[in-house]
Amino acid sequence: MKEKSESLFQTALLLEYFTVGYNIIEAILSIFFGNAASSISLIGFGLDSVVESLSGSVLIWRLRSHGHISEKEEEIVENKAKKLVAITFLILGIYVVFESISKLAAQEVSQPSLIGMVIAVFSLIIMPVLAWRKYVVGSQLGSKALIADSEETITCAFLSVALLIGLGANYFFGFWQADPIAGLIIAIFLFWEGYETWNESDEDE
Repeated sequence: MKEKSESLFQTALLLEYFTVGYNIIEAILSIFFGNAASSISLIGFGLDSVVESLSGSVLIWRLRSHGHISEKEEEIVENKAKKLVAITFLILGIYVVFESISKLAAQEVSQPSLIGMVIAVFSLIIMPVLAWRKYVVGSQLGSKALIADSEETITCAFLSVALLIGLGANYFFGFWQADPIAGLIIAIFLFWEGYETWNESDEDE
């Protein structure tokens, strides 16, 4: 039984390592190509990936600390980290809203981004599978933190849909306004994730 539990912890760690690594690559590509195309939706998507990698790093720390410090100490540190992550979500949400409204008001046309659409498609394929694996392993371990992280991961899939629609409307139909509109939708997700993360940390205190 103990060996099975250790094996599950190792699987959980591998899932989180993959999550953080993938999100870092996704963030770099999204922000780079978002800047090149002046696409606030792609930049916002990349910023979300940055925060998701921070959130994943917190969970990696907790999983690696298992058995080395008390569960109470784990929860105290994790709750403080969650609050910082929540604040980051909210700050980035404000930035994306400001940039999206500014682009609409100034009629700043974003360039079509095929690579941005490819990034969205990859995320749309990978994130649901990753979320499902996290949920299964989290349920077997009885880890609320890992189950909550699986919910954050599935949120990335919803963000990918918004991003793909926004970039696709611009790429295929020249509807440039779809990009900042998608940015506003992504900002709503950022605010929601920040709110949920903050509430989770309060409930666990």
